[in-house]
Amino acid sequence: MDYKIMIKVLRNKMLLTQSEFAKMLGVSLASVARWELGENEPTMKVKRKLKELFIKYKMVEE
Repeated sequence: MDYKIMIKVLRNKMLLTQSEFAKMLGVSLASVARWELGENEPTMKVKRKLKELFIKYKMVEE
């Protein structure tokens, strides 16, 4: 899964800023920025939260 693209698309679908998205996930703004730049990947804990959101916003199937 290409988190770089998926996270940015999800955040835009949710109409959230990087800061708002970070707060919702319980991570730093810098983390979200690094994910979207492809410098880092989310932790497993965050990946679980993201998976639920990807399913909710019909970006992936269960």
